[in-house]
Amino acid sequence: MLIEINNNNIDKRLIDDIVSELKKGEIIIYPTDSVYAIGCDLKNKKALEKLAKFKGMKLKNSKFSIICKDLSQVSEYVKHLPQPTFKLMKRTLPGPFTYILNASSEVTKLFDTTRTELGIKIPDNNIVLEIVEALGNPLVTSSLNNNEDDMLEYFIDPYKIYEQFDDQVKTIIDGGPGKLEASTVIDCTGDAPELIRQGAGIL
Repeated sequence: MLIEINNNNIDKRLIDDIVSELKKGEIIIYPTDSVYAIGCDLKNKKALEKLAKFKGMKLKNSKFSIICKDLSQVSEYVKHLPQPTFKLMKRTLPGPFTYILNASSEVTKLFDTTRTELGIKIPDNNIVLEIVEALGNPLVTSSLNNNEDDMLEYFIDPYKIYEQFDDQVKTIIDGGPGKLEASTVIDCTGDAPELIRQGAGIL
């Protein structure tokens, strides 16, 4: 199902319908401030396994990120947020950045993994932030494609996305054209922030 939502004039009833599907364990495709993404409810184990299967991997081997509504929610899912990292995130978010931080034990249990790193996003996109707000906890998220160096037309055109994935995903949100460039990735698990991938976000 393709649902059109205006990023600047959001119908809350549509958001409620989408959140209802997420809570049932469905995965959804949605716009961000970079490429279109696919995701699910962080607190729904069935959905996490479904998302991993869609991406062709086992859940314990996944490297998904989560989308939070704001920095206060981020603190609930990471072990410690150093002051310099907090200041950097506050300056750049919402925006097309992924910050790699040390995950809390709760998150590692949800993913059945011993890996402690977790990607954190707060996209500058009202649609996905409204979904996270209504859901009450983060979305687990991944770029729609498997190879971010090989962007195809259906990763930016919602109708092409619908044609490609309608039989695999219950809800696809048309939030307008996506972008070709993925988020900028910054690793903040060490002593100093390290640029891992230069993307749409400019420091």
